[in-house]
Amino acid sequence: MEDIFNIQSLNVEEATIIDLQQAIEKGELTSRELVMYYMYRIAAYDQSGPLINSIMEINPDAIYIAEALDQERQLTGARSILHGIPVVLKDNIETMDKMRTSAGALALQNHISSMDAFLVQKLREAGAVILGKSNMTEWANAMSSSMWAGYSSRGGQTKNPYGDYFTGGSSTGSAAAVAANFTTVAVGTETSASILSPSIQNAIVGIKPTVGLISRTGIIPFTYSQDTAGPMARNVTDAAILLNVLTGKDLKDPSTWRNEEEGGDYTAFLDKNGLQGTTIGVFRNVPTAKYRDIGEYDEKLFNAVVATLKDCGAEVVDDIEIPSFNRNWEYNKINFEFKHAVENYLQSLPAHLPIHSLKELIAWNEQNADKALKYGQDCLKYRMHLENPLQNKDYILETLTDLYYSQNEGIDFALQNDGLDAILFPSYVGADLSARAGYPSIAVPAGFQADGRAFGITFAGTAFSEAMLIRIAFAFEQATHHRRMPQLHKS
Repeated sequence: MEDIFNIQSLNVEEATIIDLQQAIEKGELTSRELVMYYMYRIAAYDQSGPLINSIMEINPDAIYIAEALDQERQLTGARSILHGIPVVLKDNIETMDKMRTSAGALALQNHISSMDAFLVQKLREAGAVILGKSNMTEWANAMSSSMWAGYSSRGGQTKNPYGDYFTGGSSTGSAAAVAANFTTVAVGTETSASILSPSIQNAIVGIKPTVGLISRTGIIPFTYSQDTAGPMARNVTDAAILLNVLTGKDLKDPSTWRNEEEGGDYTAFLDKNGLQGTTIGVFRNVPTAKYRDIGEYDEKLFNAVVATLKDCGAEVVDDIEIPSFNRNWEYNKINFEFKHAVENYLQSLPAHLPIHSLKELIAWNEQNADKALKYGQDCLKYRMHLENPLQNKDYILETLTDLYYSQNEGIDFALQNDGLDAILFPSYVGADLSARAGYPSIAVPAGFQADGRAFGITFAGTAFSEAMLIRIAFAFEQATHHRRMPQLHKS
């Protein structure tokens, strides 16, 4: 059936957005054909066959939108480099269309948003086709301490397209959909590791940007201080293109007020020689129980990464010190912020929906326990009992100490102490530190382990250092080309 799309010779699976746009301009491809091709792959491989289960639902208007954008291109030209390009959104990102926004929760399975998230407005203005919503760890992994990554009661379990390996979470569906070529690019969200972890596990590129580079308006929240959306793609080029569109100042989100009205062009930093003249610090103090013992760390592959950086002209400072990395971090802040943020969100929902508070959510889940509580809801119950969350002294103090130890005694200390442009972490080891600091990281494929499991690395930097991180990641990607397609077989 794939022959009906007449696009096989274009190698759509691994084509960049630039390649796709060139093919469309030459008349070798249309946006309609591209959308239909991805829909076919979703039907053949995601919802049957190996049942990756990454897509929560398809936008029923996607083909019509693509046809209109094809016509617009012929009449007035493309709006942007994203014109007619399919994008999948994590299921906690609101869209004002026929699709639902539920954060994977059955209690919200009938929630149709009355607004587009700010970032969705940006995508539509750029001419992107919102292809569908992706599965995720329910409530962004805020529901149960035993819930498996990539599971939601509404969407079921997302699987790793490379085999029976850890899927990462909570932006699992976005990562798996990109890896398995069910979309060109996707948008995930992160509070701590939720973009970086599934990107590493699924051998794709994920950018967790500086908090405030992308508006959070219209995204079901977890925290106020750490939440951010970010691009997920098969290559650094596409991730940079998507980041260009997603960024912007939003009057409704104070975290973005440091931004200019229009962000810079991150594709200007896609330089194959971008490692030359950079100084990169290598972090090696990897906690054994947390990463080494569960297959997250491969020393041979990591050493090969360091060797590549040197071969490509980077100055490498090995085994750097980050004083705060192994401190006894606390989690009061995100618990208090979740209670307050989610209560606010639920209270704003339309009257016909069954829940408008955490208490009502927990009660609804218990009344529908056979479908809604496969893993329980101990985390929700714990947070429900927190009182006066933004007034609590523990919350206030941890907000301050998190910033100080993650920035002054963490990322910024290492950068300044060793004169670094970026820090290299194996896997997503530095995700929590960067999340508490509100600082950016980019995950890049770095090979496959002996058992076939994907291995990746992250480059991390200080606030608004995305351009440097993209420059470094792109040069590494072009020197190695570690990504390879998963082998999917139809049943």
